[in-house]
Amino acid sequence: MPSGLLRVVTAGSVDDGKSTLVGRLLHDAKVVLADQMSAVEAASERRGYQGADLALLVDGLRAEREQGITIDVAYRYFATARRTFILADTPGHVQYTRNMVTGASTADVAVILVDARSGVLDQTKRHLAVASLLRVSEIVLAVNKMDLIGYDEAIFDGIVTDFAAAASTLGVDHFTPIPVAALVGDNIVSRSTSMAWYEGPALLEFLETVEPHEGPSLPARFPVQVVIRPRTPTHPDYRGYAGRVEAGVLRRGDKVQILPSGRVSAVAGIDTPDGELDEAATGRSVTVRLEDELDVSRGDVIIVEGQPAPIVTRELNATLCWLTDRPLRASDRYQLRHATRDVRAVVDQVESKLDISTLTPIDADELTLNDIGAVRIRLAEPVVVDPYDVNRSTGAFLLVDESSGATVAAGLVR
Repeated sequence: MPSGLLRVVTAGSVDDGKSTLVGRLLHDAKVVLADQMSAVEAASERRGYQGADLALLVDGLRAEREQGITIDVAYRYFATARRTFILADTPGHVQYTRNMVTGASTADVAVILVDARSGVLDQTKRHLAVASLLRVSEIVLAVNKMDLIGYDEAIFDGIVTDFAAAASTLGVDHFTPIPVAALVGDNIVSRSTSMAWYEGPALLEFLETVEPHEGPSLPARFPVQVVIRPRTPTHPDYRGYAGRVEAGVLRRGDKVQILPSGRVSAVAGIDTPDGELDEAATGRSVTVRLEDELDVSRGDVIIVEGQPAPIVTRELNATLCWLTDRPLRASDRYQLRHATRDVRAVVDQVESKLDISTLTPIDADELTLNDIGAVRIRLAEPVVVDPYDVNRSTGAFLLVDESSGATVAAGLVR
């Protein structure tokens, strides 16, 4: 029996049928409420469709419905008898690639759609590159609209070959190809009778049974979000450090070190609104008390002594996905937001960017909208980081425009 929650992101080029696929998945899995279906049927009738347009189950914004495209990340929560899912349907337009970054940043599985009539496009490669960079552990190639090419196995095999070549260039060692026809429901929830040559699982069957690779257990990382000093008559001397365990496990009695200062102490207690805990695992929000009164503040990171330590540095080698129209160049200044710490940053050098056509790095002195590139960044204060391929939580950061507050880049520590 597969375990836990599965986070899925769908991506693909414009009109590849992402929203229709998600709508068909929800409908055929019988997780659509009657009133939702009635609203979709009414909207479809107003637009002159013969039947219900299942894409409208996902395209909830008025602008999306009017244009027939997805322009935002649409999240859907649903459950089958075997598993619970959070599914993010991301836009296909090139200018919305940043939304793909948002959807894929926490995903366990990426479903990348390709129109069987068009094959692998540059936008397909861009989405594959994002999934690869963000270390999404399982990738599905869903070749959609097979009904429009007569369920031709040879065309499907050719698309799989082209996708495999792109995946190999990016270092993706495996993916799962599934031929589908979302409009009519082939290989979405049930295996298709129109493609006897395909012996693999339907999409939902794969999602219900896949076990994403979790990798080795990670050393503890606890970024401090806020210092708790209530100073009440019942707790006059209470001092706790609230935050979320981003990796590993913290236990009462652990000998710990506070970074970047390097001071040491031990965990005296782990508090929650429901009482004390003996330990707190990844994802748990808690308040940690230490045995010693130390100068600990927001942005500091508590680690366990004896475990592999993170990097404390004022220089980062990073990969950026550039998310705004204004180009990034050397000497540009931004605010770097990492975990619970904000520091001022300056771009020391733009080293290269990814050529989407060939999926290889090329020399560059700037990054423009949707570019993925390698940069070197200097910081005004030290940050506590891990390489992204070791720890997705402590290896990721954002760059923020100081004047507007807009997020301009998603970054990965190399």
